[in-house]
Amino acid sequence: MKNFVEFEVYQKAIELTKSIFKLLQEPQFTRETAFSNQLKRAVISISNNIAEGSEYNNNNQFIKYLKIAKGSCAEVKSMLILMVELEFVSYENAKPLQDMSVVISQQLSNFISYLDRNRKKD
Repeated sequence: MKNFVEFEVYQKAIELTKSIFKLLQEPQFTRETAFSNQLKRAVISISNNIAEGSEYNNNNQFIKYLKIAKGSCAEVKSMLILMVELEFVSYENAKPLQDMSVVISQQLSNFISYLDRNRKKD
């Protein structure tokens, strides 16, 4: 199996993380540290769980961590929706990040399905 940094889904997760960290540098987030910190933890969790799960060399364990990454992806999307609802950012600024989270979630689903089909008795 490839090194985790070679997985397209990992690379996309890193792109999303960088974009969110850049967004959170805007002044309106300096007052909302709890919200910002939670969003940072959630987005970092996506790539970290892909990395951690890949090191087990065991499809069952890897799938478990990919599912956690998928859950973190949903959390990020939810928080991006909240950002718009709370008027921290415009819909136009949040939409590309939401779309990126949807793409990552779908890639994780596809990866999980692939590993599940090729699962050995671990």
